[in-house]
Amino acid sequence: MMLRSVGVAMARHRLVVLLSWVVFLTVCLATALFGVTGESLFQRLSSAGPTVSGEASEGAALISADTNATTESLSLLVYNVDPASPQLNAILSDATTELETIDGVTEVINPLVVPPLPNGQPSPIAGALLSPDGKGVLLNVSMETTDGTLSDSLLTEVEAQLNATADEIRLAYPDATVEVGGSPLVVKSLVEVAQNDLKTGELISLPIALLVMLVIFGGFLAAAMPLIGALASIVGALGTLFAFTFVMDINITVMNVITVIGLGLSIDYGLLIVSRFREEFRGRVAALGPDVRQSRTERHEVMLQAVGATVDTAGRTVLFSGLTFAIATLGLLVFEPAIIKAIAIGAVCVVVIAILTALVLVPALLGYFGERLLKPGLLTRIPGLGGILTRFGDVAPPEGFFSKLTRRIQRRPILVALGSTLVLLLLASPALSLVVSNSSDEAIPASSTQSGFLTALGEHFPQATPAKVELISKTDQGSAAAWAEQVAALPYVTGATPPVAVNGYWVSRVSVAPHEGTSVVEEIRADRPDFPNWVGGVDAASVDYINSLLASTPWAILIIAVATYLLLFLMTGSAIIPLTALIISVLSLGASVGVLVWGFQEGNLAGLLNFDAASVPGVDALVLTLVLVFGFGLAMDYEMFLLARIKEHHDRGESTRLAIETGLQSSGRIITSAALIIVLVFAGFATGELMQMKQIGVALAVAVLLDATLVRSVLVPAVMTALEKVIWWAPRWMQRIHGRFGLSEAPSEPRTMANDQSHV
Repeated sequence: MMLRSVGVAMARHRLVVLLSWVVFLTVCLATALFGVTGESLFQRLSSAGPTVSGEASEGAALISADTNATTESLSLLVYNVDPASPQLNAILSDATTELETIDGVTEVINPLVVPPLPNGQPSPIAGALLSPDGKGVLLNVSMETTDGTLSDSLLTEVEAQLNATADEIRLAYPDATVEVGGSPLVVKSLVEVAQNDLKTGELISLPIALLVMLVIFGGFLAAAMPLIGALASIVGALGTLFAFTFVMDINITVMNVITVIGLGLSIDYGLLIVSRFREEFRGRVAALGPDVRQSRTERHEVMLQAVGATVDTAGRTVLFSGLTFAIATLGLLVFEPAIIKAIAIGAVCVVVIAILTALVLVPALLGYFGERLLKPGLLTRIPGLGGILTRFGDVAPPEGFFSKLTRRIQRRPILVALGSTLVLLLLASPALSLVVSNSSDEAIPASSTQSGFLTALGEHFPQATPAKVELISKTDQGSAAAWAEQVAALPYVTGATPPVAVNGYWVSRVSVAPHEGTSVVEEIRADRPDFPNWVGGVDAASVDYINSLLASTPWAILIIAVATYLLLFLMTGSAIIPLTALIISVLSLGASVGVLVWGFQEGNLAGLLNFDAASVPGVDALVLTLVLVFGFGLAMDYEMFLLARIKEHHDRGESTRLAIETGLQSSGRIITSAALIIVLVFAGFATGELMQMKQIGVALAVAVLLDATLVRSVLVPAVMTALEKVIWWAPRWMQRIHGRFGLSEAPSEPRTMANDQSHV
């Protein structure tokens, strides 16, 4: 009854509620766009990849020249020019002088003027800034930071000076490769790509979502309500993320993932609320006498009660669904990487906002416009279109496609269940060749302004890039050299440099074939020398990262499975239904991972989604983690939608078979419609440039599509029918627990199912 009272209160005090939302969203939008300290949300985002404590990070700390570095750097890359050229030396000398006059520049290193060692070899300071083939040079500029933050004005001034120098060199040497880049510009570029991806995803998904909801509801007013909730959720999510940037690093990926999840959930929840309200209100009005229907006051009171009943039924389902999704998301907190924890916290916040839009904002909107939802919409008056909209509307008739489908399934439920399972296993089969990778360090899209710089840097100045594999040892030079020679003979190793002394340790860089670094790291670590040693580098850090995720995965699975089982049990009172839901979700998620492997690791979606298949070594570990967790949460969303209706009909006294039939008939349209919208949302974001978002968008779109069609419409009814004699069973001790703590949806009184399929 509490939710019913909340719904009535929101509708009755709609002006106060809506003004409160306007204030909240205005504050969120203003802080996200303009900030409170002069920095917007997008300026506070980072692009750092996921990191964990491990051997690689320990080795990096041992040889780090300055563990408390307070500088950032930019570089001017010049290649295919003779470094001895007097004109080039003059240009770089003038640039060095100009850069050293900029306030905030701490050091400018021009390797052409750094004296060589007594033996004639380049100084270690300059060695990494000269290309091994003698055809290129890097001019490096270090800039001071304040509390780890680089001033925008300083970055802009240094970048402008380097770009002016680059233009001068291009004019003098037309065949030269000249680029300006560095970590600050990489972050800036990725933020711009992320912003463009976000805009593109929303521009694609929101209009299509509106179109789908116009078909569902038949009019703009009803269709707009879930979208208003979705927009409110996005703005609220951005404001929430801005607040969290002050307590943790928020990665670019975090922002896009949280936004797309909030958008999808809010549309789903709003759709469910508006659809149920129309059903409740229409049934109540149809049951009234003609005199009462003409009374504005009576009709308004009936509308308020319909809002209350909607929040008490569909709102309760939204609450259960949101709790399940939040529980699944909280399972991410057991993982070590800060980026995953940030996504977990952000996702929980956006789920809370999505729930609030459904239980507070949408009921308030219904309080204003609810009575108009019974009137025929403009689209229904178009000849020929009205009949189509009625056929595909949100309020299902007692008999229709889903009831007929269910009866056909119930004739041979075991055969249908086995067939559906076989299809899911077939789709999941590519997952048997799954290769888990860490693509965060190779995720710079071609559209990034830094793509050319990073490509040229890796090809022509390998010593200036982070080592893929690094041998670090505390021993004598001879033993370190012998270890490097041993490693150089391994498969996929293309070379190892002689050890050099760094901070009292011997360090060798190991070159490996593309995409083979992790296997090389594992082989080196499996056969270590006796002296103290560490295997580090980018690929070693990836191995540590993946191993950390694998070590935490059993705990995440346990937390998510137990919490979901308990919540589903408290909702249904059955010990069997939660178990079948978990097993079916595993099959569905396996199928989505199989499609992910087939599409990205095997490259079958490269042409459609415009990416280079050769640059994708496998499925990104972060992507896989998020797909499994969010995919599970979304699957439970639709499970809740369906189970709530089945249990509602069963609690009214219908047999299990009939409850499955009527439950699917009454919820099938809305589940399919909600799934179609969220698939379009995810597909829209899959068209972006960031590879991680492509993979997440495709995998979650496939997961939702399978879950709302094959799983909820076919497999679940088949399994529940096959187990109809035991599906509601629970041992007595569990029955007592459910009787005391159960969260069962309070069934509303039976309504007259109106045949009038009017739309607004």
